Amino acid sequence: MPNAVPTLRLEGVAKSFGPVAALRSGTLVVQPGSIHALVGENGAGKSTLVKIVGGVHRRSAGTVELDGEPVDFAGPAEAKAAGVAVIHQEPASFPDLTVAENIFLGREPLGRFRRIDRRAMRDGARGLFRDLGVDLDPDRPAEGLSIADQQIVEIAKAISLDARLLVMDEPTAALSAVEVRRLFAVARGLRDAGRAVVFISHRLDEVVDLCDTVTVMRDGEHVSTDAVADVTPDDLVRRMVGRDVAELYPKVPSTAGEVVLRVAGLESTGTFHDVSFEVRAGEIVGLAGLVGAGRSEIARAVFGVDRYDAGRVTVGGRPLRPGDPAAAIAAGLALVPEDRRLQGLVTESSVGRNISSVALRRRRGPGDEDGARGDGPARGRLARLGILLPGAEARLARDWSGRLEVKARALDALATTMSGGNQQKVVLAKWLATGPKVLIVDEPTRGIDVGTKAEVHRLLSTLAAEGLAVLMISSELPEVLGMADRVLVVREGRIVAELSRAEATPEAVMRAATPGAVRSGPETGGRETGGRETSPKTGGPETEGAA
Repeated sequence: MPNAVPTLRLEGVAKSFGPVAALRSGTLVVQPGSIHALVGENGAGKSTLVKIVGGVHRRSAGTVELDGEPVDFAGPAEAKAAGVAVIHQEPASFPDLTVAENIFLGREPLGRFRRIDRRAMRDGARGLFRDLGVDLDPDRPAEGLSIADQQIVEIAKAISLDARLLVMDEPTAALSAVEVRRLFAVARGLRDAGRAVVFISHRLDEVVDLCDTVTVMRDGEHVSTDAVADVTPDDLVRRMVGRDVAELYPKVPSTAGEVVLRVAGLESTGTFHDVSFEVRAGEIVGLAGLVGAGRSEIARAVFGVDRYDAGRVTVGGRPLRPGDPAAAIAAGLALVPEDRRLQGLVTESSVGRNISSVALRRRRGPGDEDGARGDGPARGRLARLGILLPGAEARLARDWSGRLEVKARALDALATTMSGGNQQKVVLAKWLATGPKVLIVDEPTRGIDVGTKAEVHRLLSTLAAEGLAVLMISSELPEVLGMADRVLVVREGRIVAELSRAEATPEAVMRAATPGAVRSGPETGGRETGGRETSPKTGGPETEGAA
């Protein structure tokens, strides 16, 4: 619709918080019946721009138009009333209400005697889901809904409010491949119905697959707007970071040393079976597999978060007591969890306190005389007789935040004020400050921008070259293939293939990871894993599945 009035137009929009300019010159033109991608590194100004569109913030300068009319929303309620809906990565629903009640909350249809007409409410919800092409039970309680279903409920609510503009902020970060495909089908249906969709994502393959137009932001300013067909992912990366990212997966040469982590016959009924593998000092071992294969569950059991029914875990040749994370930490294990906000950070605590939190509480392991292991900074004694030594916590936090180049206003700033990439660095710093022998990282770069991804990859590679053993889980297959020295493929709770770096190709990993796939032929490589079948190499485009 080249001659149509844009659904949304922003020109030179700026927003400052005191002396800090969060948005310098936001420019965005979104046409009706289109899906418009908004990309940029963390801190590029995307979130601030979205909050202005959604009425959370009021702009300091510039113009905002909706359907050709100037608007200046005083709050989110005004934005919703004007037809703007923001679908967040993790929507907040009311768990005690049904799906239909969540959709029509505060505007329930009324019947005789002004009582809520529950049949009309259910029928309305069914009609919305039918139009979206999804199958959800309106009477189902919202408690227990997947993030994907919660997003669909929010989209249905927006349509019931006749929203003309839907902003999807990182909607796929926590979704499986199947859920992503369903969400994309819904988004395309919204576009075909004439609605405007703004899609924010760090996953450039999704932008290419879904969107019509893409706008790049950097340092709070508009950089470019192009038809998606006219640009490549490499073009977008260069514009986002302001430089060529020639090597997104920098690999520092290293030599594998002695076995540090050995897992033998690990078993958890209904979750994983007969899991055995080793990780050596100086190598990165990737766990690949489809979502639900059991990768994270294996890592949690090894670290002691979850118990297992049989098997043995040893660190440095010493057996590890099952179900005891404190013992795992004392033995030299560190776990960077999948969900950094819920499991990795205390967001309302300071950056410094987050970094020092585990090292301060860690009890000593065998041969651990200083209270912290490893070659990292500030590894000396932190406390004596249970009393924190003066300045020890600050030195530890300062040293590790410096090494990981954490960008924070100050170490006493709250973790919740930081970008996702810097939050991930804080979680890494927290565990590296314990001086571990083995670092387990689950989804190390989920939800962070491409430039910060390269920094995290470089850090992991450098740590491995310094002798750290790294076990890495990722749903981005290129990340596993780019970083791992060996790839273990998990399928239905079993390790079915072990592939060297040379053997690990997209085809081989996916062939091994997919139930029922053909596993013979000239491309097949890999080696037998404990009597189980092995597979060839695999790797490939970014999928929520194979890594």
